[in-house]
Amino acid sequence: MQVKIQPYLRMGTFLLLFLITSEEARADFIIKNVELRIDPSSEVHRGTNVTLTCLAEVSYSQGSHPNYTYMFYKDYKPLKPYSTSAMDHLYFIKDARVGHSGRYRCAVVIEKQTKESSIKDLTVQGLQTPVLTVDKTRLTEGEDVTANCSAEGEIGSLTFFFKNASEELYSKATHEHHIEQKLSLTGGAGNLSCLYSINLGSMIAFSNNSNLIKVNIQELDIKPVITVHPSTAVIEGDTISFSCTVDVLQQQNSELRIILVRGSTTLRNMTKNHYSIDAKANDSGEYECISQIGAIHKSSSVNITVQELFSVPVLSISSAQVFEGEHFNVTCQVNSFASERIQIDEIKYSIFRDDALLISEGSYSVTASKETNGKYTCKAEAKKISKKSWILALEAKVFVSKPEITVTGPVIVGKPFRINCHSEHGSLPIIYTLKKNTFNLSWTQVSNHHDEVSFLATVSTPADISNYWCEAKNNGPPKRSEKLYASVIVPVGKPLLTVLPVPGNIKEGDNVTLICGIAKGSPPISFGFYNSSSSHLHTATVASNFSAYMLTEVNRQHTGTYYCEAFNQAEERSQSDPITFEVSLAMWKKALIAAFCMLLVALLVLFFMMRYKAKKGKREMAAKLSVKPASTKSDEMLTLNLTNVTHYNADTVRVKDKESVWTERPLYVADQESAGPLNEGDVEYTEVVHPEHLDPIRIPLRKGTDTVYSELQTSQGAPEHLNHQDIGEYVKINLDQLPEPMD
Repeated sequence: MQVKIQPYLRMGTFLLLFLITSEEARADFIIKNVELRIDPSSEVHRGTNVTLTCLAEVSYSQGSHPNYTYMFYKDYKPLKPYSTSAMDHLYFIKDARVGHSGRYRCAVVIEKQTKESSIKDLTVQGLQTPVLTVDKTRLTEGEDVTANCSAEGEIGSLTFFFKNASEELYSKATHEHHIEQKLSLTGGAGNLSCLYSINLGSMIAFSNNSNLIKVNIQELDIKPVITVHPSTAVIEGDTISFSCTVDVLQQQNSELRIILVRGSTTLRNMTKNHYSIDAKANDSGEYECISQIGAIHKSSSVNITVQELFSVPVLSISSAQVFEGEHFNVTCQVNSFASERIQIDEIKYSIFRDDALLISEGSYSVTASKETNGKYTCKAEAKKISKKSWILALEAKVFVSKPEITVTGPVIVGKPFRINCHSEHGSLPIIYTLKKNTFNLSWTQVSNHHDEVSFLATVSTPADISNYWCEAKNNGPPKRSEKLYASVIVPVGKPLLTVLPVPGNIKEGDNVTLICGIAKGSPPISFGFYNSSSSHLHTATVASNFSAYMLTEVNRQHTGTYYCEAFNQAEERSQSDPITFEVSLAMWKKALIAAFCMLLVALLVLFFMMRYKAKKGKREMAAKLSVKPASTKSDEMLTLNLTNVTHYNADTVRVKDKESVWTERPLYVADQESAGPLNEGDVEYTEVVHPEHLDPIRIPLRKGTDTVYSELQTSQGAPEHLNHQDIGEYVKINLDQLPEPMD
């Protein structure tokens, strides 16, 4: 039985086998080596046929046939690729030229594998000699010749050069092997040749010169002839005529141009007319006739000398410096003239100021003023020749005016300040000198109206300011300023702070006045009052040398340290020494405390007396009921009469008893009426003892003490009240040795 295979199954099997075979083929070859060969040699002569062979050494599995792609490179630039199944490939260079020289290599590509050969150099020696041809060998001056330079078969980057003998006429780079160019030749003959160079990358090679072609050039007879009449040496005022002529035949050429030129200035087209001028001194120089046809031009020249008829007039002023009010002369004259043509009296003069005619003579006299200032010139004329002098500017100088002396900013004793000196009028330069009495302190010269003159100075007292003055001078008599007057500020001295009432007598409710005074200082003066705890209290600016500030109804919180500061326009603050005072209690508070203490003592005494009597009654009752002991002494009882106690200071009366009471009260001396109350702080201790009968066995009495302390302070005087009159009198008394404020 025969099995039929479906067509699509056969196709799939074939593709599968093809893929497997292709994969195996790709995996079963390797490029082992690639070699480049150059035949017949790597160095050949021009015209040799050269073969480049690229050999591939490849290993591959049996039965596979890989396809090779060969690539050749010259100077790293790819040439045309070629694919083949052969293991080598040839690249032919027929009739090699120098342009084929370079660095060659090849590469083999099989599928995705590539391998390159090493680099080899090919050198082709021998550039051919170019061939030069021209369209004609006989030319008329101004005509062009067309030249062709050819290097048949040469390749590469070529540069052609055209030469006339050793002179290079033209050059051009091209990739063609020939070039054609129109050339312009000058002179009677030309020797034309050409050559070329080739760029080989690392070097440039030059060919030999081509064949030499001689070209004859017929010169155009157009050189002009220049004629001057009457001569080339003339005197100002003479008429000079110029004419330029060329060959008669050439004059018929419509392209001919003839031009008269002086330096860079074209005077006239001379084809048909002559050119004439009235000679002047500045007309001396070279004159040139130029003839031109197309690009050809020829010239002839002549030098002209023009002698001055008379020299340029000179303007002068009698004095180099003219001050207003002074007399001066202006003169105009010539230093030389052509005596063969004119006489000195034939020269006429005119003097001008600001282009306005002053006088038609050679001299001018006037008194200097602002009206005579200006730009002066003069003019000399003869034989229709007129010449002007140089401009001379005249500005009559002004004598310096009386200078004014002032100061800049405040003048403070002991500190430098600036003194300004300025004159309203006066011609520059001006010299200013600062003087003190008869001594020169400093000087400066002003050459610009915008400059300001100032000098540095100091004063030690206000009176020193009037010793300064300044002087101004500008080649005339010096002018002296007035003496300097300015307000002088005296810095404040150290202030003195005074407190009223005096510290130690200040009580609550008093008005305390702080007075700050200084020994020296210019008003207005600012006084500042300060408390070390509450900082700034008050500041006042006054015209006197003291100021006061009142603390009204002071209390204990006003206790502290106080000081004051003083300063004026000198901006130097001076601080007084600090004063500390304490505010004591008011008298009524002291009396109230004393009364309270006395009341407390009285209550305590009354309490203990009542207690004592109560205990005494109980002991007597007990004594009556008890049996009296056999060996007993008389009942010892200590009776203390408080009314007989006159004075106890630190000592106390101590009695052994059952109970005792200590009291503290104000201390009084025996004679209370004469002595009065004790001072604050004196303390009296009094012990009140309650006596009791001793028991038979004389057991020591147990003493209980209750002590009360009170402190009384003495009054230090009633508050004092001050008014402004009292303050003024007080300051006058305390500052009577201080000098008055200085203005």
